[in-house]
Amino acid sequence: MKLLMIALFSIFTSHTVFAAGDSVHEFSVNRIDGEEVSLSDYEGKVLLIVNTASKCGFTKQYADLVELQQAYAEKGVVVLGFPANNFGAQEPGSNQQIMEFCSSTYGVEFPMFEKTVVKGAGMSDLFSYLTTAENPDFTGNIRWNFEKFLVDADGKLVRRFRSMARPNGKKITNAIDELISKQDS
Repeated sequence: MKLLMIALFSIFTSHTVFAAGDSVHEFSVNRIDGEEVSLSDYEGKVLLIVNTASKCGFTKQYADLVELQQAYAEKGVVVLGFPANNFGAQEPGSNQQIMEFCSSTYGVEFPMFEKTVVKGAGMSDLFSYLTTAENPDFTGNIRWNFEKFLVDADGKLVRRFRSMARPNGKKITNAIDELISKQDS
């Protein structure tokens, strides 16, 4: 019995360590069409991960995200959108409705993923990692829609920005440019 308890404890704790994550590349998520994808597919790319919503005061940032993606795509930067209904029920639609809105209203072509829990009970493992990983900015719960997580080519969180930071504003583009220059050297 004692050996069984030790074995179960070992399995549980090793799974917990994996779930905590050392890199976003350790996680698999579902695209908005339901297809599972490993974030290791983005190894070597700089990622800007954003929790999004269609009925928020910050929803217009989709236009900025599209502009950012177009400006930096050739430099190996990818925007990843994760719709979430955690704040003010501002993402009430189905995955299909969300994608239709994003495509027709803002011309979103960057990868979008299934509606995700980014705070509280049922929080996805990816966002658990993103909200607790060390970075020079801050850790802790996401406060609102359109928080941004800048991830380096190795899958490590390097910067974090609140909702007010415009995706194509100097604060974020300077941080991206810095990461790209480090990669090139």
